[in-house]
Amino acid sequence: METKTVQALKAHLALNVKSVERSIDFYRRMLGIEPSKVRTGYAKFNVENPPLNLTLNEVSFKERGALSHLGIQLASSDDVLAMREKWVAAGLVTRDEMQTDCCYATQDKTWVRDPDGNEWEAFVVLKDNLPETAACECDCQMTEDEAPAIVEAVASSASCCSAPTVAITK
Repeated sequence: METKTVQALKAHLALNVKSVERSIDFYRRMLGIEPSKVRTGYAKFNVENPPLNLTLNEVSFKERGALSHLGIQLASSDDVLAMREKWVAAGLVTRDEMQTDCCYATQDKTWVRDPDGNEWEAFVVLKDNLPETAACECDCQMTEDEAPAIVEAVASSASCCSAPTVAITK
């Protein structure tokens, strides 16, 4: 039996959020586009680059779910820095990890955090398939108020979230 090739148009990501209104504001600034559809308790963003169908579904919950983090892989460190500048210009708080070893790869990253605590990274892989070492769980979460403490903790940490250059920008 011959397998038919399927043409995928874009990935779909449905996030549960506590407040669609707050999340629309964040994702409007993060993505630089307006939602294509807004209904009570629901919003949809049709992202062209990278191709993504992102929906926000208002659901009551107390803490973060099982989601670790989300990311956008970019082509170069210059693209990571350009994404950071775009996010900063939109009024978002960013956190950088440059030349960091995480997930068995050396990467340059910048991060933002949505109103529900979901962290997004824009990253480039500089060197892949590093040898297996201690498990890497990059879980350095932040709020604007926590930013100074995060910088200090990350700068003195030996975990995979540590990096020679860490900066919080607003």
